[in-house]
Amino acid sequence: MNITARLAEEFHLRPQQVQNTVDLIDQGNTIPFIARYRKEMTGSLDDQLLRELADRLEYLRGLEKRKEEVLASIESQGKLDDSLSQSISAAATLAEVEDLYRPFKPKRRTRASIARERGLEPLAQRIFAQEKDSPSPEEMAEPFVSAENGIETIGDALAGAADIIAETVSDSAELRKTLRNFLLMHAVLKTEGKPGADPVYDMYAAYSEPVAKIAPHRVLAIDRAEREGALKVSLEADLERCRKTIARDFVKENTPCADFVREAAFDGFSRLIFPSLEREVRNTLTEKAAEQAIRVFGVNLQQLLMQPPVKNAVTLGLDPAYRTGCKLAVVDAAGKVLDTAVIYPTPPQNKIGPAKEKCKQLIEKYGVSVIAIGNGTASHESEVFVADLLREIPQKVSYMVVSEAGASVYSASKLAAEEFPQYDVSLRSAVSIARRLQDPLAELVKIDPKAIGVGQYQHDMPRARLDETLAGVVENCVNTVGVDLNTASFSLLSHVAGISTALAKNIVAFREENGPFSSRKQLQKVNKLGKKAYEQCAGFLRVPESDDLLDHTAVHPESYEAARTLLKLCGCSDTDLKSGRMPAVMRELEESRLPGLAEKLGIGLPTLRDIIAELAKPGRDPRDELPAPLLRTDILSMEDLKEGMELRGTVRNVIDFGIFVDIGVHQDGLVHISQICDRFIRHPSEAVKVGDIVTVWVLGVDPAKKRIALTMKKPAGKKE
Repeated sequence: MNITARLAEEFHLRPQQVQNTVDLIDQGNTIPFIARYRKEMTGSLDDQLLRELADRLEYLRGLEKRKEEVLASIESQGKLDDSLSQSISAAATLAEVEDLYRPFKPKRRTRASIARERGLEPLAQRIFAQEKDSPSPEEMAEPFVSAENGIETIGDALAGAADIIAETVSDSAELRKTLRNFLLMHAVLKTEGKPGADPVYDMYAAYSEPVAKIAPHRVLAIDRAEREGALKVSLEADLERCRKTIARDFVKENTPCADFVREAAFDGFSRLIFPSLEREVRNTLTEKAAEQAIRVFGVNLQQLLMQPPVKNAVTLGLDPAYRTGCKLAVVDAAGKVLDTAVIYPTPPQNKIGPAKEKCKQLIEKYGVSVIAIGNGTASHESEVFVADLLREIPQKVSYMVVSEAGASVYSASKLAAEEFPQYDVSLRSAVSIARRLQDPLAELVKIDPKAIGVGQYQHDMPRARLDETLAGVVENCVNTVGVDLNTASFSLLSHVAGISTALAKNIVAFREENGPFSSRKQLQKVNKLGKKAYEQCAGFLRVPESDDLLDHTAVHPESYEAARTLLKLCGCSDTDLKSGRMPAVMRELEESRLPGLAEKLGIGLPTLRDIIAELAKPGRDPRDELPAPLLRTDILSMEDLKEGMELRGTVRNVIDFGIFVDIGVHQDGLVHISQICDRFIRHPSEAVKVGDIVTVWVLGVDPAKKRIALTMKKPAGKKE
């Protein structure tokens, strides 16, 4: 297989574009580096497409390797012919390769293999040939009766021959492919509830849906229910149609052996083929559903990590609790911990007065402007307490309820202990909650992405595949934003292209021993950070303390000479660059002039465009262009909600069947996919994303079940 040509066809790219990308990957370049700094070679392919291409490249190479193994195995058995070799070489999927290998694959002892051991294969082959002038199967079987071989009767001989024919039919690659496709298109998945099952699965107690139409999230729900023993799951199909396909392919009508072969082939279908294909179809559904869930998780995670930071704000983090009290942590605008405390405004202590006094002291002493409240246990009571407090103080302070998913995992981790050895676990959580509001990306990278809580059925996903995808998302976000070399934690640094965890620790150690980095070049003095790692990471690291203003930007050191020449040509000084004031000549460069300018500078056109954009806003943070987080000063409860009420909220999670929106009542409301917009959408992510601020209207409230139904469609009669 020409893998380059195959990838070019599948991704609708030019062969040279694909070959360049493959070469870059094989040379050990990271995806963020290729996407940002090798646009001329890839044709400006983005990070997502590059990852998809890399995944597909790995699959196709694995497919080729498996073909080689299968061909070698069959050849060693002396059974490889040109036709089979060509079929294996032409196979487009691993499933096709395994189907072709099936007859030659070493098997455990089966009824057919036992029959072969007893010498019945010649009988089976003769019957299976179904010659028009052949004797009956019974007559053919007589010579094979042998007490020595354990064949006492003609019936024993025929039973063994039938087993061999059944297995031969079941090993047919073409038949399996035909029936597999038929089941995928026409079979129905059916579920049956078991007595005493968890009520959460009641909707699947007597459920059926075509395999071709079943939604991925329902597949995952059914799989989980089956694992928990709540459901019996089966595949139903038009078995008569399957049998007709088998008869058409293997039975020669109007021959003495036709009926015998038909019954043996049908036995092979019922006993061997259908159970095997049922497992395959179920596995295919699960794999596709898992891929969809992983994709949604990745999209949600990216949107969460790229939430706009709340900059230049001294923040009070509040980790709610009942008996053990609410933990407080004040952090400055850079995330440094200024103070901590514990208050008891919630049951059973209800020491609201002293708690308010303590909060007022902290707000006044440190100039707190925003409060981050964790959304866990006692969050609602804590939010009521904070809303009350804000009415009593003269300072302008707002608050936001922050998802604390994974905060407890982080606060109890070795990393948190190293970062905050002087604080106990609960106070570390308060610090993390405050920092999540200030800079979601910098804080959330410290936590296993699976614990962040923006997916669906994430604990049921193939772990390696999920980890790989989520690691790619985190890497993309970190490198898109860029990292301050002198303030970043080693957790954040370890997600920068080309920097391993060990290298990240070495960078932090160098920083602690020698003081802040004064330039990007100084990175090359870090222990074990070689030329390749420097090439990969340099452009993503910012050094605000450097005298070289290009070190403040995303311009890669390899392009510094071109960038300086460009600045001179445009009459731009360091002062202009530092202040963000670019001469009009650079701001107004016409597109028609860029190709000639790129040639003069010795760089590609995409690189020139990137340099111009970066010099226009040195060190820009792409998150600043997004809508700011929705901060609140007052609170509602579920009891306050009325049908038709209009509210503003933040999208917390996007899943296959809808979105969950935080409307400030502690319980997120569900907007079903049918209520998101007036146009048809296949998935909620087509219309909204995590972190979006949306206007919703209340459709219904069920306090007993803690369910809120919302709509984003403006109700009739509501004014614009």
